[in-house]
Amino acid sequence: MDSNIKTRLFIISDTHGMDFTSTDKPLQRADVAIHCGDLTDGSKLEEFRTAIQLLKDINAPLKLAIAEATPPLDPKLVAKEYGAQGEARQLFEEARDAGIMFLDEGTHHITLENEALLTVYASPYTPALGAWGFQYRPEQGHSFSIDEGVDVVVTHGPPKGIMDYTYGRERAGCPDLFAAVARARPRVHCFGHIHEGWGAKLVTWRGNVDEQSTHFTVIDNDRSPVIEKLAGLKPSRFGTQEDVERKSKKLERSSQDRCFTTSHCVGDEYPLEHGEQTLFVNASFSGSEDLPVQRPWLVDVELPTARQT
Repeated sequence: MDSNIKTRLFIISDTHGMDFTSTDKPLQRADVAIHCGDLTDGSKLEEFRTAIQLLKDINAPLKLAIAEATPPLDPKLVAKEYGAQGEARQLFEEARDAGIMFLDEGTHHITLENEALLTVYASPYTPALGAWGFQYRPEQGHSFSIDEGVDVVVTHGPPKGIMDYTYGRERAGCPDLFAAVARARPRVHCFGHIHEGWGAKLVTWRGNVDEQSTHFTVIDNDRSPVIEKLAGLKPSRFGTQEDVERKSKKLERSSQDRCFTTSHCVGDEYPLEHGEQTLFVNASFSGSEDLPVQRPWLVDVELPTARQT
């Protein structure tokens, strides 16, 4: 019989060169922290140093980060503001003693301190949206080689159809990424990029997946609860006083906890059925004028043990 280990993930994205304030610095301990990209605002060395300090301030023995969507640069500015080629990467190499690990695109197998085995697929690639790095033309697509057995998928951008609505009510997610995740059905897929898509949703899959599968055809929406989203936190002009008070209490609690929490282990309200469900998390930290900070996520899931039985 397979044995699993309860594992706590701290998930954050899109900090854009910010450091934690005294009221934002995480309090709870996690087994692993995951940053889904846009650590900096312009990929400057000083921003990378701030980002590394942010990662160090997270109470977790291991911190995973993926590549930056770096803008095209004038070579004459590189040495002054951005450092020599590879210098930012070197900063991460020097931070390995602090438990910080930089993930290139691909699959990584990691034994955690709690003796769980974490298999993670990482990719920084997103459909082209402005002049940034690690982008591809939507009409050309991108191959996300996510194998079955991957526990956590970490990408910068969302899959199409899941927490990817822009303020203009357009879907900005990637259909190729959605298809790859739908085939592999990991326990968790975390991302950011579309700040207004912040939230979490436990998706229940249905049917077989093929190349034409979309979020319309392979998600059982009746069995896919939304854990939280911005609409559940921000005031609405059509909301009742009861709605206002309920949202205010949620924001107050998240401010005290400095994160939003959700657990999907045996005995919880929504235990995650591995192979049948995936928890999607948009962890964009940078918010809007009415909610400047969108709290990170603290997620409990069960991972396979690294011990051989």
